[in-house]
Amino acid sequence: MDDFARPWLEGNSFSRWLESLPNILAARELKEIVQRIIEAVRLEKTVLLAMGAHVIKVGLNPVVLDLMDRGIISGIAMNGAGIIHDAELAMAGHTSEDVAAELGDGRFGVAEETGRYLNKAIAEGANRGWGLGRSVGAMLVREHFPYSSLSILARAHEAEVPVTVHVAMGTDIIHFHPDADGAAIGKSSHMDFRIFARMVSTLEEGVFLNLGSAVILPEVFLKALSLVRNLGFKVKHFTTVNMDFIRHYRPMTNVVDRPTREGGKGYSLVGHHEIMFPLLAAGIVEGLGQGPRQPE
Repeated sequence: MDDFARPWLEGNSFSRWLESLPNILAARELKEIVQRIIEAVRLEKTVLLAMGAHVIKVGLNPVVLDLMDRGIISGIAMNGAGIIHDAELAMAGHTSEDVAAELGDGRFGVAEETGRYLNKAIAEGANRGWGLGRSVGAMLVREHFPYSSLSILARAHEAEVPVTVHVAMGTDIIHFHPDADGAAIGKSSHMDFRIFARMVSTLEEGVFLNLGSAVILPEVFLKALSLVRNLGFKVKHFTTVNMDFIRHYRPMTNVVDRPTREGGKGYSLVGHHEIMFPLLAAGIVEGLGQGPRQPE
């Protein structure tokens, strides 16, 4: 009975709501994850967020940016679609298109500005030896687009928070634009893998969150983890969290299960990003504002 939920009282705070959830199954795990992230932040340990592009499409940039501004997120990893939706938000204040309606006439993904700006930024960044995330972030800041304040890449570039972009060639609309440079895309994305691996090497006692990437980022994470352990870095005791609409094989295996077998703990939360991630973020912010937990 001690683990049961408590009924809601009108006017209570969000912290009270979180405490009122039953200490059973996913509700218990949500509270555990919140506390593990709070502990990592207080100990100044690494908290990495890997995110699929759908996170951007459902309007969560402000939540990600707030966690970054508060110093809760140490670094961010995206797939290739992430830069497209993030850049379009900066340019126009909205993103996405009706794929089914445009595909029949071959018009899906051929908006000229998206491909031109992004491919030019990638080529210029590759020539400078930059990673893909830094290349795009610098371009968005330089161009002063009207909604750059909503861009994760632009704001992270200004705050010097690493954002890495991990591309599978042919998966993104900018790859079939005339300005696409495969060598530049490969060079800059490989640089980002190395930067990402450096961040993974600091994950001991930290937290890795995979938010909405079913294949690319779980694979990149597992390879980076193997690399840094091979090089002698101690990354054994840390927390992993996978959050998505459904349970996919690869994130459950490569994020939740395999990496934590020798220490730490892996979690899986199933639910809509636009609900679950703001709940998690709110719990972290509230918890950090309450000061250290007193021993019972």
